[in-house]
Amino acid sequence: MPTAYILLNSQPNSEVEIISKINEIMTGQSVKYEIQGVYGVYDIIAKIECGNMEDVRNMLGKIRRVNKIVSTITMLVNEEQEI
Repeated sequence: MPTAYILLNSQPNSEVEIISKINEIMTGQSVKYEIQGVYGVYDIIAKIECGNMEDVRNMLGKIRRVNKIVSTITMLVNEEQEI
């Protein structure tokens, strides 16, 4: 199952709002996901698992359009190296 980790930088003090908005986007979708605020270089980390790469691309596009997200870095899991 295609999996992506997304590291997000946000505008100051907007993490809760962004996490809430991403939860709204994911609700009702056939996507498994986790999202958490973190300390460090990035403000939020999300993990999404979709049925195919097209769904991953669609979800990433929706996430990137959320207001107050400054930047994202996406890492796709190499399924050939999964244990």
